[in-house]
Order: sequence, then structure tokens, then C-alpha cells
Amino acid sequence: KLFSAIFHILKDNTSLELIMTSYQLLIELDKHFPRMKFSQSNSEPSSSKTTELLVVEEDWSPFSLGPVSCYNEREASHKNSGILLDSSDFFQLTQKIAQRFDEVNCQVPGLKLVGDMMLFQYLVNVLEQDFVSRNTGYKETESWSLIRESFLNMLLGSRSINYKGVMKDWVSILSKEFYHPNGVIINNLENAKQSSGDTVQHYDVALGISYLEMKKKTYMAMQKFFSLIMELDIIKKQADTQGQTSRADGGRTPLLEIILDELTCDEDLFSQFLQVFSDPKWKLEMIVQYFSKYLTKPSVRTRRSSNSTEVETLDDILSCFASDTNTRSIIKKTGTDVAQLLLAHAFQAHLKLEHHNEHRADSSKDTEGSSFVQICRNVISGFQNLRRVDKHMEILPIGKEALFTAATIISMKS
Repeated sequence: KLFSAIFHILKDNTSLELIMTSYQLLIELDKHFPRMKFSQSNSEPSSSKTTELLVVEEDWSPFSLGPVSCYNEREASHKNSGILLDSSDFFQLTQKIAQRFDEVNCQVPGLKLVGDMMLFQYLVNVLEQDFVSRNTGYKETESWSLIRESFLNMLLGSRSINYKGVMKDWVSILSKEFYHPNGVIINNLENAKQSSGDTVQHYDVALGISYLEMKKKTYMAMQKFFSLIMELDIIKKQADTQGQTSRADGGRTPLLEIILDELTCDEDLFSQFLQVFSDPKWKLEMIVQYFSKYLTKPSVRTRRSSNSTEVETLDDILSCFASDTNTRSIIKKTGTDVAQLLLAHAFQAHLKLEHHNEHRADSSKDTEGSSFVQICRNVISGFQNLRRVDKHMEILPIGKEALFTAATIISMKS
């Protein structure tokens, strides 16, 4: 009842203080009363104990979701007095936020938008906690049922939403972040003051300043939501290969494919999205799949050979720029600017992954392969080949940054 009452306050959007307080209370309550717990199974010998995921069945959640095979979510929502959200409610919330983002470029943000942003951030936090816990259990048991029953999988499995269309809209929304300077709201407040001749109320100023930080965190939540979906897609593909899925699990186009199809149609959108999307693992995977899908020849396999020309790592991307012939082919298909962006962003993502993994014993495949210094040399060589093939090429700012970073690392480690 406590969770439900506080969540109702967050949804009501009656004041800025109540929105912020209810959001913080829900976050703290989730920390102290997790919906899932891990316990060591005692049925096994001590040398081979397994971790068991315990779900608190009677625990409260902000969602009204059933199994993927059950799509009558609207009726379930009505049974909960309209407080809880189903798939349609969740994605309608994101659409309302996107529409109001555009409106706010011309005026002071309203309280409703601020409340909806905080609500969205909280919902993504719940989705993340639930999915990460289940994914931890899945890595040990490889049981698809753990992931099948996740909030995220049930949310995306509803037939009441146009999943592909919504994801395309989100790509556009995230890309627009590149064009929205933080000072726009303060300027709008000053303009409102000058045009009306009145003093802007302290409440409006507080709302405007709060909006800047909340908008930034909302974009971060959107990116986190993207990353969770792409992780889910990988797990579902693995489960499907192992024969654990059924028709009841439904079929969904992997998010990474939707993103790539959308970005390849618009060079400017591609550049903007790479600029704002900050998850290094999925940014690198996005570029790797772009090269594999659009820039390399299909694999040729015979009974005597299993060699493949598929791109799977940063080393493979750099090898695409290793010769003038390959570089010329890339430029012909993408243009020099896009080639620079792909090369620079792939290197940037690799650096972040390297930094993230330097204190970990296990490194992902993204950071395996050539030595760090050799990768830096290959990045510089790639830009040199681009310049050699296109003598009129102007190096983009992100390209200059990548070259400077690579040269600095080589200098420090030599």
C-alpha cells in the first residue's frame, strides 16, 4: 500500500516538491525492499553450490503485465484502479514526453512534462533492476524462463504496441539531443520576463533549472532502455538456438537491426546518434554490425574451409582500412565523413571499454585481439589511408581527437 500510494503521488504531478520527493522515496524503497533475492542452494555439495533467484511474488510493482502469451493487459490495468501501467501506457508516456520536448524548445516547461520524465526514469530503473537480477541468474543456469518472465520481455511482447515504429521514433528523439543547448530554457525564461514586463516567478525558475538536469537524465534513461533491449535480444537469440523458446514468445526484430536500418537512410542522423549514444559496448557492436552488414562481402564457406570475412571486433574494422583498395570501397559506399565517424567512434568506444575492463579479470571479446598500442597505430594508419585515397578530405573534429589520443597513447607506452 505504501508503494502504491507514493507511486500515485508521482503520477499525479501536483507539485515539483511532491514529484521529486515521491521519486526519491520510491528509489530508496526499491533499494531496501528488492523484488528479487539471491540465495545459495543447499541441495548441492558445498563445492558446487548454485545461486538461486527468489522472486517475491506478492511484492508491488508499477506494471500490470502478464505472460507474453497473454495480451489482455488493458483489463488487468483497470482492475488496479488505473494506477499501474501496461505496455500501451508505458509507450504512450514516451510519446507524450517526445512531443513535449519539441514544445519546450519554444516555451517554459510545464509541470506535467517534468512529472512524466521522472515517472519514466523510475520505470526504467525498475525494468533495469528486474532484468539485471534475472540476467545474473540466467548466466548461471541458462534458463530462458527467468528472462521470459522479466518485466522487460513482457513489456515488449505486447501486441498492443507498434514496437518497430516506437523504436524508430526513439532513435530520432535521441539524435535530437545533439541539437538542444542547455541554455534554451533559461533564455526562454528571460524572454518571457521581457515580453510580459513581469518578474518571472521563483517557481518557474526552479522548474526551468530542474528541467535541464531531468532532461539529461531522461535521455540517459532512454539509452539505458535501449541497452537493456539489445541485451535481451542477444539472450533470446541464444535461447532460440538452444530450443528453449516457443511460438508463445513471439517474434520481434532485434533493436540493433532497427537502429542500423534507420540510421543508414540518413547520414546526419547517423552522425548525431553516434555522438549522443554513450554505451561503449553497444556503440562498438553497432559499428561492427554496420561493417558486417553493409560494407563487407558475404562469407564464403566450403566443406574444406570455414573462413569468414565477417566483421566481429575492432581489429576487423581496422583491417577494413588496411589497404587502399578496401578504403576506397568503403568511401564509395559511405562517403569520407561517415568513414571517419565510424573509425573514430569505434576507437572511442574501445577506449572506454578498455578503461572499464582494466580492473576486471575477464575482458569481453570487444577488447581482445591486438595490443592496445598496435590498435592505436592501426587507427592512425586508417586515417592515413583515408587521406591518401581522398586527397581533399578534411579531418573531422572527432577524427582529430581520435588521432591525438592514439598518438598520445603510443608516445606514453613507447
